[in-house]
Amino acid sequence: MFLHLGENIVVPIKDIIGIFDIETSTYNSDTTQFLRMAEEDGFVQKITKDKPKSFIIAEVNKKSRIYLSPISSSTLAKRSEILCYEL
Repeated sequence: MFLHLGENIVVPIKDIIGIFDIETSTYNSDTTQFLRMAEEDGFVQKITKDKPKSFIIAEVNKKSRIYLSPISSSTLAKRSEILCYEL
C-alpha cells in the first residue's frame, strides 16, 4: 500500500518512519535544527512551493528522506491508518 503525500509523490507505507505536524514540531529547537541540517545535507524534498503543513520521515531504497508536505499530518495519518501521536 502507498501513501500519497501531495503533488505526484507517493511512498510505500512500510517505508514511513513517522508523520509529524510541522507547526507543533518546530516549537522544539532540536527539531528545527534537525530539519535544517537534513536540508543542508540534501535529505529534504519539498513536494510543493506551498507552505508545508507536515513532514514525513521515510527510508526509501535504503536512503533516508524527509518530505515536506502541504497535507496535514492528521489527514496523512487517516489515509495511511497509522496512529498519530502529538508531541
